[in-house]
Amino acid sequence: MEKSIARPYQKPVRPIFAQYLLYNGYMPDCIFCKIVKGEIPAHIVYEDDDFLAFLDIHPQSPGHTQVIPKKHYRWVWDIPNTGKYFEIVTKIARAQQKAFNDEWVLSRIIGDEISHAHIWVFPNTKVKGDKNNFEENKKNIITNL
Repeated sequence: MEKSIARPYQKPVRPIFAQYLLYNGYMPDCIFCKIVKGEIPAHIVYEDDDFLAFLDIHPQSPGHTQVIPKKHYRWVWDIPNTGKYFEIVTKIARAQQKAFNDEWVLSRIIGDEISHAHIWVFPNTKVKGDKNNFEENKKNIITNL
């Protein structure tokens, strides 16, 4: 009978391309990276050194916001500081609650439509206001941050 030999755990090595996707910070073909660089205009409601929040161009409801890391990460769970990320998502959600006078704010993490980590934050579809009035919705959120 053969003896089994225990092998020490070895951390999996990410392929070089995956490391580029997660840690290079910018993907030239990524629409969200282009928004971060200012190459594509956006209705920005929040910005700091690491994160950006802007209105979705195809909103589900008034104030529908995308919250993204400025560096390119494929998935939300790849971001090193998810605690700070969710603090910003919470800040946006609280501002939306005040701006649109409704407690019901939804969030979604899907990631299939754009390959840059992002969280949707949006009031329910029954709130008053025009979802396509970007300037007014931007102003309402910023005022309530």
